[in-house]
Amino acid sequence: MDHVGFIGLGKMGRPMAANLCRKGVPVLAFDIAPEALRELEAQGATRAASVAEVAAASDIIFTMLPDSSVVDRVVGGADGVLVHAKRGSVVVDMSTIDPRVTDALARAAAAKGIGFADAPVGRLASHAERGESLFMVGAAPDVFARIEPLLEMMGTTIHHCGDVGTGMRTKLVNNFLAIVSCQLNAEAIALSQRFGLSLEKTLDVIHGTTATNGQLKLAWATKVLKGDTEPGFTIDLAHKDLSLIVDAANADRVPVPIAAVAREAYGAARAQGHGTKDFSAMVDVLCEMAKIEKPRFS
Repeated sequence: MDHVGFIGLGKMGRPMAANLCRKGVPVLAFDIAPEALRELEAQGATRAASVAEVAAASDIIFTMLPDSSVVDRVVGGADGVLVHAKRGSVVVDMSTIDPRVTDALARAAAAKGIGFADAPVGRLASHAERGESLFMVGAAPDVFARIEPLLEMMGTTIHHCGDVGTGMRTKLVNNFLAIVSCQLNAEAIALSQRFGLSLEKTLDVIHGTTATNGQLKLAWATKVLKGDTEPGFTIDLAHKDLSLIVDAANADRVPVPIAAVAREAYGAARAQGHGTKDFSAMVDVLCEMAKIEKPRFS
């Protein structure tokens, strides 16, 4: 059995690593937060003292980190994973980052004889807890075959999107639609509130036409429209992902004016102190600005 390392035990990383432990995989883990390490130790993982220790001792190294700069430093930095990892090992980055960083790290890994995969995660932390994550994987076929059994222990849906970098780019396309749909819904429902329309009847009409969407029909029905704005996916993260989308699109000369405008809307919500709320709370932000009653199921 491959020795597995896991770096990054935040809201998503810790439950995913815990699922590996529960299924009998020996996991050597590291995080800068001692409490996260203690929690995973209690579920059977072994604590490492550093990124270097994880990299040197592991055959497959998973990383789940907050942003591009952290991934670049932890994986590709002077004392990072690629410096200490063994030839023939595999690095699997599950973070959501700039795909150009993914491409550069993959090239650096290949130069050292190390495999590389990007496997950003779909769905929420609650799915990660239950082992129901969705993965969009970019990897060479042989690397994918090696990591797929471990991904299956952490998730229920694994898409092999193509070679390295395709997983990250697929995630950005998916999140583009999900996040912009959320903003579009917020504006439309705020307008319906101003018009004094019945929320239930308005949704009945929308869900019977092509205007409906998964965010409004599935996510909102269990979140903001029930008064629940506790974060599944935060406004802060939505803004971060829209920034990645706009930057990646600009780099490839694709105009995305709707994404750019939506990013400014999420930025305004963050500036007003709403960044840690669920991104469905964008409708509440708009209603507060317009002094409209917030939409709630009666």
